[in-house]
Amino acid sequence: MLTPNPKMLPRLDELEEDLLARRERAFAEDWRGEIDGIDLTLSFLRSKRQQVARFERHGPVSLGLPTVPPQGKQVKGS
Repeated sequence: MLTPNPKMLPRLDELEEDLLARRERAFAEDWRGEIDGIDLTLSFLRSKRQQVARFERHGPVSLGLPTVPPQGKQVKGS
């Protein structure tokens, strides 16, 4: 899963402003399908903003390095 870069928050703000203006127009024109699509996109955008906020509070999570368990001796000729 990709996490947006915190430096992109101003761009997310611009996108939200544009979507809200498009939603107003769609509402005025009674484009119900367009309103539904914009609402869905707005929910995804706000979710990304929340991900950035969580990431900024907690920082990256260290998963450590995987290790390979030692293998037993192999017997030749068996």
